[in-house]
Amino acid sequence: METLLLRGDENGIKKAAEILKSGGLCAIPTETVYGLAANSLDPQAVEKIFAAKGRPQDNPLIIHIAETDEIYRYVTDFCQKAKKLTEKFWPGPLTVILPKSKEVPDVVTCGMDSVAVRMPSNPIAHKIIKECKVALAAPSANISGRPSPTSFEHVYEDMNGKIDAIVDGGQCRYGLESTVISFLTDPPRLLRPGAVTPENIEETIGEIVIDDAVKNKLAEGQKVLSPGMKYKHYAPKAHVKIIKGSLEKFCDYVTEYDSKTTIALCFEGEQNTIPLPCVTYGKCGDGNSQAQQLFAALHTIDKQTGIKTVFARCPESTGIGLAVYNRLIRAAGFEVIEL
Repeated sequence: METLLLRGDENGIKKAAEILKSGGLCAIPTETVYGLAANSLDPQAVEKIFAAKGRPQDNPLIIHIAETDEIYRYVTDFCQKAKKLTEKFWPGPLTVILPKSKEVPDVVTCGMDSVAVRMPSNPIAHKIIKECKVALAAPSANISGRPSPTSFEHVYEDMNGKIDAIVDGGQCRYGLESTVISFLTDPPRLLRPGAVTPENIEETIGEIVIDDAVKNKLAEGQKVLSPGMKYKHYAPKAHVKIIKGSLEKFCDYVTEYDSKTTIALCFEGEQNTIPLPCVTYGKCGDGNSQAQQLFAALHTIDKQTGIKTVFARCPESTGIGLAVYNRLIRAAGFEVIEL
C-alpha cells in the first residue's frame, strides 16, 4: 500500500477527510499523540485499525468528536459531573467513559456497553473531524505496545505502507495520551492519567478514585476498560528497568554495566554524572517537560545499535508526573528496582 503524505493545510485536511469517509485509515496529529483515525461508525474501517497496529482485540478505542453536542449521538447518559468536567477541559486532553448508544459498533468498545469520548484541541484534528461529520476512532498511530508517536517521523517509521495517509502536524503539544476517567461509577474512576491531572479533576467535580491499574499491572483475567491499561505498553526494543533512588545511588548501581549495551534514561543536566551513554527526558521535577519528551526519548533509544538494557531515572508520581510514571512503568513491564 502506498501511504500518502499530507500537509496540515486546507488541501491536506480535505484529502484526509475524503479518505476517512470512504473507509480508509489516516494518521492525524492531536495535542496528545498522533492518532490512527477511522470512521467510528464503520466497523470494517475500525477493524483496519486493529490490523494495522497489531492491536489486541480486547483493547477498546476512543472516539473523537468536534463539538460537545455531538456526544449525544454516541452516549445514552451524559451525566452532570461529566458535563461539568468537559465544560472546563474540552477541547483538550480529557477522555470520558459513558454508557454507549446503539450507534457505536461493538468493535469500537470491544463489546462493552460503554464508550470513551474526547474532543481534541489540535486545530488540524478538529477540522478533519468536522469535515468528516462523524466521530473518528483513533488510538495512537504506532505498532501496538511500542512507544507512542509524538511527531510525523515517528508515525512514518511505524505506519508507512500500512495505512492510506499521514497528515503532518509537527510536534504534539503534550506528548502523552489523554486522561481517561470513567463515569460508570460514583465517585468517578481515573483509569489513565494524563495532562488533566487528578488534582485538576477533583478541583472541578470533587472526589474521584484512582484505579489500582494506574500504578500496577492488571490482575489475571481483568477486563481492559481503557486504552493504556495493558500489562506492557509504550516499550522500546531494549529492556527498560526503572531505578528508584537518588542520582548518587543510581550512578553507583549502573557503574558495573557495559556502556556498549546499556543506556541511561535520565533528566537534563545529569549526563556528565552518569557513567553510561544517556538520553534525557525533561528536567528533574518538571512533569510537563518529562511528558513532552518521554516518547521521543524512547524512540531515540530505539535508534541506538546494540542497546539491550535501559536504566531509567524514576519521575515523581504527582500531578502530570503520575502520567509520566504510568507510561514509564508500563514500558518497563513493571520492573522497578528500589535503592
